[in-house]
Amino acid sequence: MANATKRIPVTEERWRDLNKLKEAGETYDDLLAKLIQEHERHQLAERAQAVREADSEELTPLDEL
Repeated sequence: MANATKRIPVTEERWRDLNKLKEAGETYDDLLAKLIQEHERHQLAERAQAVREADSEELTPLDEL
């Protein structure tokens, strides 16, 4: 599969924000990949926290059995 180049319209403000996040030599594709990975990790951490909280609320303490 060939690498396709796509254009994503952004506001000047968003362009400046992205440019501040981008490191020297890093492409915008690299930056977006990094941001997506960070977002996915954050979502996973939130899901794990929700599972931990749900488990603790649903468990019965041993001394109550």
